Amino acid sequence: MAQQRRVPLSTQRPGSAVCVLGTELALDVCGSAPLGAASFQAQGSQGVKLWVLHDTQSVKLPSSVCRWPLSARPELLLAMERPSKEPGDEKVRVSYFREDGGVPVGRAVLYLTCVEVSLDADVTRSGAVSRTLLDKASWTWGPDGHGAVLLVNCDRDDTGTKGLDNEDSVVRSYEDLQDMAQLVLRTRGPRATFAGHRLLLHLDFADADKIRVFYGGNNVELERFKPILGDSELSYTVRPSRHQHESVFYVEGLAFPDVDFSGLVSLHVTLLESAEKGTPESPIFTDTVVFRVAPWIMTPNTAAPLEVFVCSVQGNEEFVAAVGALAERVQVPLTVVPAPQNKQDRWIQDEIEFGYIQAPHKTLPVVFDSPRDGGLKDFPVRSILGADFGYVARQAPKGWVSSLDSFGNLEVSPPVTVQGKEYPLGRILIGSSFPRVGGRRMAKAVRDFLVAQKVQAPVELFSDWLYVGHVDEFLTFVPAPDRKGFRLLLASPSACYQLLKEKQEEGFGEAAMFQGLDKVSKPTINEILADEELRKFNDYAQSCISWNRDILKRSLGLAEPDILDIPQLFQSHRKAGAEAEAFFPDMVNMLVLGRHLGIPKPFGPVVGGRCCLEQRVRELLEPLGLSCTFIDDFFTYHIGLGEVHCGTNVRRKPFAFKWWHMVP
Repeated sequence: MAQQRRVPLSTQRPGSAVCVLGTELALDVCGSAPLGAASFQAQGSQGVKLWVLHDTQSVKLPSSVCRWPLSARPELLLAMERPSKEPGDEKVRVSYFREDGGVPVGRAVLYLTCVEVSLDADVTRSGAVSRTLLDKASWTWGPDGHGAVLLVNCDRDDTGTKGLDNEDSVVRSYEDLQDMAQLVLRTRGPRATFAGHRLLLHLDFADADKIRVFYGGNNVELERFKPILGDSELSYTVRPSRHQHESVFYVEGLAFPDVDFSGLVSLHVTLLESAEKGTPESPIFTDTVVFRVAPWIMTPNTAAPLEVFVCSVQGNEEFVAAVGALAERVQVPLTVVPAPQNKQDRWIQDEIEFGYIQAPHKTLPVVFDSPRDGGLKDFPVRSILGADFGYVARQAPKGWVSSLDSFGNLEVSPPVTVQGKEYPLGRILIGSSFPRVGGRRMAKAVRDFLVAQKVQAPVELFSDWLYVGHVDEFLTFVPAPDRKGFRLLLASPSACYQLLKEKQEEGFGEAAMFQGLDKVSKPTINEILADEELRKFNDYAQSCISWNRDILKRSLGLAEPDILDIPQLFQSHRKAGAEAEAFFPDMVNMLVLGRHLGIPKPFGPVVGGRCCLEQRVRELLEPLGLSCTFIDDFFTYHIGLGEVHCGTNVRRKPFAFKWWHMVP
């Protein structure tokens, strides 16, 4: 429905009005009728379209009805087809008549000026600003949805500066402008009309700390671009150029969606007029564009790898070499974080999570910095944040950071469908606890942030049974050629005991664990199976994993054939007996690079010249076309309560699916 404005008429003197292209004027024919008038007749000049609303019917003028009775309270509406060349170059005349009189008892003349005022953005999500008949003041999800998208300008295009690009109010490069969304104000009509009115670009008070708008006039020089909206500036007077019909503004996002911010922001342009010089202005037209700030999106293990990260610390040279060899096999670049940058902190998975943000015109990788802040705390800002690489962080209250705030406790599934509901970007998985005194949970600030992104609805799992408490200690995803395109791998004490029992029955009960490792006790299969305390503890661990299995099946729409059980035993942590740690290197805590897997070497019992644990994993995974490489991380990571996944990180290819096409 077109925007409509009521305009008074006068039989005492001619009036004037501005009609904005695409809107309607409702002329007050009844309120201006002279005493004794019973009907009216309306005529418009060539550029004016008139119609009467009478008894719920709309009749275009001229029509077979010459005069319209005022007693029925009709409405006279007009619209104009093109901008005027001169002020008042079109008009409408309304003549009033008595009940049976042939001579008008009064005439009202209204001179009309048509102007174009249109605020446009990439509402069609094509990657370019275009005019559209879609409702710019609304934002809808789905493949047939519409609405403009705005990126948080969270990278640092000028490496000579500190902080993020949106932390200052300066445009330092043309690359900086490319991270912003264009907003185009189109104006056409007589210059004198615009000189007598005021065009105001403005935003809502609640959005002032969410976006910033830059304007450079008709210039392309960077130094001409100044912030005109945002922070304390809520409005800006636009002066249309004599020679140009378009004014181009650049909008940057300042904040991601969060618990107190839906992600939707509005920008408006309002045409103001004064009835007489010195009187207050009143609005006669407003156009609105709604943007949604693009969410931060995680990528699953099944996405193609683009870059592998590992830390170089004292004594892990062989581990780094093994990871490098695997990356080379996949032809993916390896970034080794040197000791001065990591300060002997090897747990790069716990410090950061790679993701991205996306608008139709641009995709930007963004690193999410955890509240953990170990020796790697400065690495994301100093070494990853840069040109076209963004940064976001959320902090836990001081003194309240727990192990569950590390991002080994943050994973995402591949795309799934659950009871008809599609999650084309997967679902985020985080570890938590049962509601109990002393139970650990991920920081509320992080959980709220993840929920607010909307597109990867988080699922909370039970991970507090583990001493470290991360979901990557008992699950991972690997690609598969069939079914849903992946398999969920779950650590399984039951599968491990079953395997060891098989080998015992085959006569290998004296085969020992941890062969080749110095100063490590080497229990045999017989001794492990006879250890009742270990058995009871693994029954408990299995019950915790089974609880999560059921949650994952419900939340991800999985069936048993979508899940593979990876043999694994746990033991009680020496300082916290009720919490678990891996008894041998935790094989689900693996590095997934396409079909190539870097799996912690378990040092299981050797049967027939092969580690029986490695052999069972190969039997499970190689039929899926996966290549298993077992990496020794025992002394470099395992005894520190982490494994290969904990000590590596991967930047991956964004989803081909566009997030705005989904329906949360």
